[in-house]
Amino acid sequence: MALKNYADLIKDEAKRLGFLSCGISKAGFLEHEAPRLEKWLKENKHGQMGYMENHFDKRLNPKLLVDDAKSVISLLLNYYPSEFQNQESYKISKYAYGQDYHFVIKEKLRELLFFIQSEIGEVNGRAFVDSAPVLDKAWAAKSGLGWIGKNANLITQKVGSFYFIAELIVDLELEYDLATTDHCGTCTACIDSCPTQAIVAPYVVDGSKCISYFTIELKDNLPEEMKGKFQDWAFGCDVCQDVCPWNRFAKPHNEPLFEPNSAILNFTKKDWEEITKETFSKVFQGAAVKRTKFEGFERNIKFLKN
Repeated sequence: MALKNYADLIKDEAKRLGFLSCGISKAGFLEHEAPRLEKWLKENKHGQMGYMENHFDKRLNPKLLVDDAKSVISLLLNYYPSEFQNQESYKISKYAYGQDYHFVIKEKLRELLFFIQSEIGEVNGRAFVDSAPVLDKAWAAKSGLGWIGKNANLITQKVGSFYFIAELIVDLELEYDLATTDHCGTCTACIDSCPTQAIVAPYVVDGSKCISYFTIELKDNLPEEMKGKFQDWAFGCDVCQDVCPWNRFAKPHNEPLFEPNSAILNFTKKDWEEITKETFSKVFQGAAVKRTKFEGFERNIKFLKN
């Protein structure tokens, strides 16, 4: 079977599994990203995210993750909700409304890899969902799924940026897609709107200044100088995506596992302030918010309240 036919077969199955889109690029060293990543780390823009310093070479070369890797299959899965939180409530990033995406996507990737092996033959590969040293946005952009915008998110003209990115790295040669062009133009909406000025230059985000970093990654007390700047975000932040003009094209997802617990949509600030450990466990059962644990979430709410 021709390489194009293999690629089409994989893309059709990805669509059947519910992925928004699928692009394929040739596995190799990411030479353009290497100096950028090195500079970003040297300037300590990763804050306390020490794991970003690990496996530097693997982040840039998929051949170190999968023996004889030939292709990186990038996939997008929509998470844009059809319903939103009470406007007067403390806010949770939209990606965390439903079940933890790591488990949802990993299962779909397993199915896709099994399909490839069943239909094409002996193919070795690994699935990656935001939990291994893979520069997912770089690979998605390389495979034509969008461009990396000034807010450092992958953006596409058709649906904006409210989606997860995942990869299959395989030792199978395929037909490769071409990168798309940048369509941010002169727009600076994301830079102008960032509550903590974390977008320090177009296409450069200082992770250590981002509300998502403070509310999820940081294990210490939240810095006093950030008081009043979080705009009621208790877990993550969507501001730079909410203001992006391309997200006017975002459409609601059709993944049942991403549907939120009704409490997330209807709780008031008072409800969140009075939440118990038991209620927290119930409301966020199987959800990404549990990553902060109850103590971390409670810390965030108290910081916003006071």
